Amino acid sequence: MKKFVMVMILTMTAVLLFATGTGDSDVIKIAVVGPHSGELASYGIPTTKAVELVVAEWNDKGGVLGKQIELVIEDDVCKPEIAANSAAKVVGDGVVAVIGHICSGATKSALGTYNEAGIPTISPSATNPPLTQSGEYPNFFRTIAPDDAQAATDAEFISTVLGLRKVAVLHDKQDYGKGFADFSVEALKSLGVETVIYEGITAGEEDYFAVLTKISYSDAQGIVYGGYHPEASKLVQNMSQMGLNIPFISDDGVKDDTFIQVAGEYAEGVYASGPQDTSDNPMSQKAIADHRSAYGEDHGAFFLNGYAAAIALLNAIEKAGSTDGEAVMQALRSNYVETPLGNISFDEKGDAIGVGFAVYQVRNGVYVEL
Repeated sequence: MKKFVMVMILTMTAVLLFATGTGDSDVIKIAVVGPHSGELASYGIPTTKAVELVVAEWNDKGGVLGKQIELVIEDDVCKPEIAANSAAKVVGDGVVAVIGHICSGATKSALGTYNEAGIPTISPSATNPPLTQSGEYPNFFRTIAPDDAQAATDAEFISTVLGLRKVAVLHDKQDYGKGFADFSVEALKSLGVETVIYEGITAGEEDYFAVLTKISYSDAQGIVYGGYHPEASKLVQNMSQMGLNIPFISDDGVKDDTFIQVAGEYAEGVYASGPQDTSDNPMSQKAIADHRSAYGEDHGAFFLNGYAAAIALLNAIEKAGSTDGEAVMQALRSNYVETPLGNISFDEKGDAIGVGFAVYQVRNGVYVEL
């Protein structure tokens, strides 16, 4: 009888521990979700490494709320249909917050799941404005400015620096690329720059000679492109092959060293906007040096934005004194924190306060801030 009672007590204790989650109370799980394979892996892997560096440093100092931080890393390949499954998986794994996703379409696909679970989500790179401005996702934050700000930066550069008055605007028909293109058309119009051609291209096509031929017969003085580096690489190569010698201006989906590697000589002279250079920031310098020491290579796109996202999130958990989603979200909105991007916070919509865009050009095989 005593044995039976003891077994029942142990069984009930195990059930209670499982139900309350105290059996896993020594760790706090945070997910990092983005493309870690495929053509856009160069956008996702730097963020994972950034978060690993930040978490290692915090864990060495005792973690957060007296608990060690455990990362749950998922690959969404930047595809919306996979991102939805990734979101369900990490929620099932018991994460308290998510750093990601990377691409706007994938982010949008996953946000409903996180919002329903009350899980704060902070992206280093998803720039589609409605993600914050629609009000649909109060759990979403980002450490990068939205595409309307990016488009305004590019438009100002096109109008005042390049002096163009007529342009062709292309996009890849995806949330991010089309969103940037649409905002560019409006921003350019407000500065007196006319969009003479506006068209979507299909990602993954062998070449884009047809649309470029159409542009060559127009009076477009430049091409503005919304999308990612694989298609941009083909576009600039095709432009060179057909002798279409006009400026090519794009977004932070192209402001990546992978674009230069893939496009090769055809990348030279290309303009692209991206997060402002903060290389003179001591935290930025340390983060970059730590990456070089840990991984033996230079950091990639959105590394500093990912690093800032991790710092902001852990700081918010610490300030909230809890992993409760609402408490962490409130802490993100009400506290400033020092990051490699500067001293940042988040407004009520989730957009970062204190970050912006700059325009870069490929010169001698590297992006140079203009």
